[in-house]
Amino acid sequence: MAKTIYEQVTTKQTLNRVKEERMPFEWSINPYRGCGHGCSFCYARAFQVFMGMGAEDEFQHHIFMKSNAAEALEKQLSSAARKFDYDIEAMSRSIGEVAIGTATDPYQSIEGKEGITRECLKLLAKYRISTSITTRSPLVLRDMDILTRMENVSVNISLNTLNGDIIRKLEPASPHPEGRLDAIHRLSAAGIRTSLFVAPVLPFLTDGEYELKDLLSQAKDRGVSYAMISLLRLSRDVKKWYLETLRHQFPEVVQPYRELYAQGAYAEEHYSRSFKSMAARLLKEYELNGLTREVASPVVGPSKRIVSGASHEKRTHVEGAGEPHLASHTLAASPQSKKLPQPAAPVSGEELMPDVEQLSFPF
Repeated sequence: MAKTIYEQVTTKQTLNRVKEERMPFEWSINPYRGCGHGCSFCYARAFQVFMGMGAEDEFQHHIFMKSNAAEALEKQLSSAARKFDYDIEAMSRSIGEVAIGTATDPYQSIEGKEGITRECLKLLAKYRISTSITTRSPLVLRDMDILTRMENVSVNISLNTLNGDIIRKLEPASPHPEGRLDAIHRLSAAGIRTSLFVAPVLPFLTDGEYELKDLLSQAKDRGVSYAMISLLRLSRDVKKWYLETLRHQFPEVVQPYRELYAQGAYAEEHYSRSFKSMAARLLKEYELNGLTREVASPVVGPSKRIVSGASHEKRTHVEGAGEPHLASHTLAASPQSKKLPQPAAPVSGEELMPDVEQLSFPF
């Protein structure tokens, strides 16, 4: 097993402007580069190339930690506040939304020790910045003391299947599905806007309609207010690593993948169109498409069990998205609910108060 290298680096700026107009946020923060979860299909693997590194195993086993991320963020935000004469509300409106975790998981395991994401989150709360977080990890629950005091924050839990066997083989160090569902429940119960990102959906493995229905149903039972379903995209560098992983873990689907993605990064048009139609129908059926304003209440009955193993029969062509999978599932009890992660020290009111407000006093 490869040993993971953690390397500290410094950054000139933590807030990075997002130039893609289709994105629903203006800025991004990524406290780390690389990700210990090791998801074989992760699109962020391709970003390693910009650093002269490969998209393969290095992505999981060489993690860069932006040790001064909070300090750099403080400089950027305080500078923005000065431009608005310390009108924090006006400054916040000008910045817009900041997304944490667009190219790495901000709550991968090393965050439990380093706390870089937590320190950045304190500053976003202090300057009242609209914030969204995307993660596969229940470690986000550690920062509930900050999240519950933020005026405009949302958390997106990424989970593309309830099948623990697929997760173990294709995202080897990511948390169990039950832990992520529990995070959805705890976050939504605390009044935090919580969404489910079913991403990426993996053709021939996690694209069955019945499986997606079960996932949406369980997430809604736990209080999720919105869901997004996104089909796998395979850039050239990621495709090479992902197909090699499939060759070892699910060899029967390698050739169907080569055919489905023969034209490039996106699945063949007929399959893609059929899948998107099914996804839209399911989101509407479960009222998770963002068109329903009522937020679901977390009503969880007896604990449901998560698929932890499956044997997949060969599928050599796509008749259309949404077919039930030809698979026999064995059920095993999910891990016992873990104790809520705790910060080393709870956040104080002063930490979340802009300096200008700490200096003011009534006459």
